[in-house]
Amino acid sequence: MSSFNVKSDLTWRDILTRLALIVCTVTIIVWLMPRNNYATYKIEQGKPWAYTDLSAPFDFPIYKSDEAVKAERDSLMKQYEPYYILNNDMAGKQVRQFYKDYINGIPGLSNDYLSIIANRLRNLYSQGIMNSSEYSRLRQDTTRMIRIINGKDAASRQITKMYSVISAYEQIFKDETLSKHADVLRKCNLNDYLSPNLTYDKERSEASLNELHNSIPLASGIVQRGQKIIDRGEIVDAKKYNILISYQKETERRDENQKGVLSLTILGQVLYVLIIISCFTIYLTLFRKDYFEKPRSAIMLYSLILFFVVLTSLMVSHSVLHVYILPYAMVPIFIRVFMDSRTAFMAQTTMILICASILQHPLDFIAVELMGGLAAIFSLRELSSRSQLFWTAVIITAVSVLTDLSLEWIQSSDLTKVNFSKINYLAINGILLFCSYPLLYLIEKTFDFTSNITLIELSDMNKTLLRKMSEVAPGTFQHSIQVGNLAAEIANKIGAKSQLVRTGAMYHDIGKIVNPIYFTENQSGVNPHEKMGSIDSAQIIISHVTEGIKLAEKYNLPNVIKDFISTHHGLGKTKYFYIQYKNSHPNDDIDELLFTYPGPNPFTKEQAILMMADTVEAASRSLPDYTEKSIRELVNKLIDAQVAEGYFKECPITFRDIAYAKTVLIEKLKTIYHTRLSYPELKK
Repeated sequence: MSSFNVKSDLTWRDILTRLALIVCTVTIIVWLMPRNNYATYKIEQGKPWAYTDLSAPFDFPIYKSDEAVKAERDSLMKQYEPYYILNNDMAGKQVRQFYKDYINGIPGLSNDYLSIIANRLRNLYSQGIMNSSEYSRLRQDTTRMIRIINGKDAASRQITKMYSVISAYEQIFKDETLSKHADVLRKCNLNDYLSPNLTYDKERSEASLNELHNSIPLASGIVQRGQKIIDRGEIVDAKKYNILISYQKETERRDENQKGVLSLTILGQVLYVLIIISCFTIYLTLFRKDYFEKPRSAIMLYSLILFFVVLTSLMVSHSVLHVYILPYAMVPIFIRVFMDSRTAFMAQTTMILICASILQHPLDFIAVELMGGLAAIFSLRELSSRSQLFWTAVIITAVSVLTDLSLEWIQSSDLTKVNFSKINYLAINGILLFCSYPLLYLIEKTFDFTSNITLIELSDMNKTLLRKMSEVAPGTFQHSIQVGNLAAEIANKIGAKSQLVRTGAMYHDIGKIVNPIYFTENQSGVNPHEKMGSIDSAQIIISHVTEGIKLAEKYNLPNVIKDFISTHHGLGKTKYFYIQYKNSHPNDDIDELLFTYPGPNPFTKEQAILMMADTVEAASRSLPDYTEKSIRELVNKLIDAQVAEGYFKECPITFRDIAYAKTVLIEKLKTIYHTRLSYPELKK
């Protein structure tokens, strides 16, 4: 028993494994944590301010809203005049080309019309001709002005006084002199001599536009350092909303301009998370080192913490939903069901403290979630039915809501200013906690755990294996029930897992259903061992362990139940046949393995309890009389022999536990085998 204690000095392998676990966990958490070190608020116009009273930590301007700035820009755009460069050479070039093409005159018209048309072309070019698409866009506003650059001069001119190529061509035919000969002139393709002589000056135009935009003041006032911005619970009206948005913009701008802040933030996050994860690892090393011996236990603990911290980081980084909807209480629920209450609380505290560092207002969050976690742990002292998970979710939600309300009342002097919005999120949280049951099954299969609910389901007498045992091996079935009752009583007395040992007892002899007649409790006057040799009989008796393991694998029983099957006899011997063979062959060398169970010896407290209860219950059936003395002597003799033979060296059971086990067995057997009074016969 004492040999179970692990050496206090950790090996280098243990130390390196724990360090690697810490480094991996810290790296993943810090990598996904948000990097901004300024407060982020969810600002909703028309809603109460849900945070603490806010005062300006520095001077900042009150920026105009985007709509106000846009309106001012739209107003100023009416004054904006894009620049166009006038090409004075274009008119002479096109007129010369016209004279060249019609040097012999226009058929059907006198030569005077050449100079008339040339004169009209010069007039159009002097007014200005621009690209048709640009002209159409600018012409939508008939009051629009543009600035025409002619050499070193720039003059404003209304867009209606200029032409596009199309409108210039139409203007020719509106002339009184030329309109009379429109049919002849259309054949001259006069549009070939009309080209844009106004070119958009992009550089000057954009410079003018930027100057115009820069002339618009982006701020409508200033908030001085220390000035109260808003009180908790105050309605965010349009003015307050604009000030809060301005404060957030200025905070972000200042944060981006600060050099070295990012590296300092990361360093702080690494140090903070490292301290917390290291403390949690040290706790496990000092008080729950057996969890490190089972990798699945350690992996589940760190995975649950990591999952919720990462989920919180992602929600805060992307501002998708309020973190209060996350069912953090699932962590203590799962750990309490599969491990213990202290570890559940430590894991919950570790997770909540890390998540709180991601939030800007962590104190309320810590109080609400820690109280919810404690409620989960207290309400699941022993999980025995599905309905407990339902009531646990209800209790957690109620405690969280009451904690949040109490904090609201502490911080608010006016009941009408209390913010009830978080209660909605906590209600959603409670609904998500109802998913604990299906997720419990997923955790069981993923990490190879067995919950009390599964154990209770396995104890159902209608289960295939148990029903078959009750039909084929009724004596073994009754023995298993009796052993289960005795073992559960011992477990309750010494603080072991009673439901686990009860279920293990139901299945520990399941292998006997293969050859039930070879076991005394199933015999009815005929003993087949009388016609068999001691070795063959011993092998059949021993086979009920190996056959039990095969049946457990066939029916997918949990590993923890298989362990009860393999350890309930440990490495003991079938003493009846061993002694019988030894007496019959006093001078022969005996192969003791032929009479030895495959084992191993018990390595948990529950397995040790089952071995004691199984041995005592079976032997008690052979007592000639059931007196307190005979029962006490039997119990002490059998259990002391087990201790002396070293069956309990591998399991964490103490001499005090064994003493209590003896007491329970003696008292229970006295009750079971108490003497009844003989009923008198009626005299005739």
